[in-house]
Amino acid sequence: MKPMDVQIEKIIRTKRKTIALQVTDDAKLIVRAPHNLDDETIAEIVSKHRRWVEKKQKEASTRNQKLSPKEFVNGEGFLYLGRYYKLNIVEDQSEPLKLEGAFHLSRHALPRAKETFIQWYKDKAFEKISERVDLYAKKRGLKYNKINITDAQKRWGSCSFKGNLNFSWRLIMAPLSVLDYVVIHELVHLEERNHAKFFWDKVKMLMPDYEGHIEWLKKNGYLLNL
Repeated sequence: MKPMDVQIEKIIRTKRKTIALQVTDDAKLIVRAPHNLDDETIAEIVSKHRRWVEKKQKEASTRNQKLSPKEFVNGEGFLYLGRYYKLNIVEDQSEPLKLEGAFHLSRHALPRAKETFIQWYKDKAFEKISERVDLYAKKRGLKYNKINITDAQKRWGSCSFKGNLNFSWRLIMAPLSVLDYVVIHELVHLEERNHAKFFWDKVKMLMPDYEGHIEWLKKNGYLLNL
C-alpha cells in the first residue's frame, strides 16, 4: 500500500456503491467505502481530493477556535430559535431557568447550569417540534406514532419503521425554518424510506427552499451545542 499524504481517521465499509469523504467537526477524515474497495484504491482517491480535505479540515479547525466552551456568566449569549439571548444570573427566582427577553438563571442552579440549560432546551424542543410535526403532518395527511427528543450531536432527526420520529434537542437552537426542514424531512420518510427523487420532490412540495436550510445546517450546525 502506498503511503498516504492525508491521514484517514477511520474507514467504514458498507453496502454502498460509491466512496464518500467526511471531515468531522474535530477535523478528522472519515471514509465510507464499499466492501470490495481495497485500502490502496481508497488512499489514491483520498490523495486526489487532498486539497478539498485540507480545506474542510482548516474550516473545522477555525470553527473550533471560535467555539469556546460556555462559562455560564452574566452577558454570555445562548441560542434559542436562531437568536442569541444574553444570560443573567439572578438571586430571587423560583424557576431554575426562564427566558423573558434574556435567559435568567437562578444562582441556586448555577452549579448545574449546563444540565439546567439542556433540560430547558429539551422541554422547549418537545413543545415546539410537536407543534410543527402536527402542522406538517396534517398538510400531508401523514400519521406518525410518537415523538422522541434525543441527545444526538450530529443526527438532527430520524424516522423509525414503527413511525417514531426522533429529533435532537439541539434543533431548538436553530432558526424555526431550519427546524421545520428537519421536521418535514423526517415526516416524508414515513412515505419514502430512501433519499430518491420522489423523496426530495415531496420535501420540496412542503418546503420549496429546503436546500438553503440544508446548507445552513452544514455551515452552522456546530453552533447548536453547549
